[in-house]
Amino acid sequence: MREHNEDSYYVPGHAPVSRYNSLGSNANVDPTADMTPIKGPENLFVVADGMGGQLAGEMASQLAVETIPSVVKSGLTEDLSPKETRELIRRAMSRANEEILERASKGPETTNMGTTCVVALIHGDRAYVAGIGDSRVYRLRQGKLEQLTKDHSLAQALVDAGTLKPEEVATHKFNHVLYLYLGSREARDGPDTVKELELMPGDRFLLASDGLTGVVPDEDLARVMAQNQDPEVSARELVDMALRNQSRDNITCAVIHID
Repeated sequence: MREHNEDSYYVPGHAPVSRYNSLGSNANVDPTADMTPIKGPENLFVVADGMGGQLAGEMASQLAVETIPSVVKSGLTEDLSPKETRELIRRAMSRANEEILERASKGPETTNMGTTCVVALIHGDRAYVAGIGDSRVYRLRQGKLEQLTKDHSLAQALVDAGTLKPEEVATHKFNHVLYLYLGSREARDGPDTVKELELMPGDRFLLASDGLTGVVPDEDLARVMAQNQDPEVSARELVDMALRNQSRDNITCAVIHID
């Protein structure tokens, strides 16, 4: 549906998806693209959904998935305390926000560019999760799916204020209008909340752009994640499901299994 793929991701050992062509498929790699994997932590995962005219959204999301792993890698040590780990994630996302704002100031073609961003870091026996915008992180534990991040949309703000019912969000005109995203002055300090979660064997995490979560119901997300023993099989099946449901946005997801 879109001329450019404005999603990017960081998964250890893989190049970000925005380096592919508009189809976002490994079978259609742009031969001029730099397919070198980003150097970052082996236990960090990031999904970003860019916004802005022309290639600005693609540029913003790629800046996020390049900057955040770099900052986390430079500060992550085995003995880092939970408090220090949360602050490291906050600092990494704040740095990405600065990089995007600086690039946006370079010319009219990048003005107002930005990106959503969700992060999951597996460190020791804990997971650290944060998000800015309306991409999401979920956890599936013992068959129960829980959304771990909050959407920073005007529609969700109306729900929080008690003037809109949760079931009305999906069809509300402000559902995809964001008040917080990387590339905004309001995100200069990074995310308000970095959740710290104790891990259990069998936990499964999903990071996804709203090209998936906006069209695939939560019960289908849970079913697909529960029935597959291979996380890549789950991820591909979820993307295929979003396409069948006629998603009109770029679709990116990463699935993580805790063994």
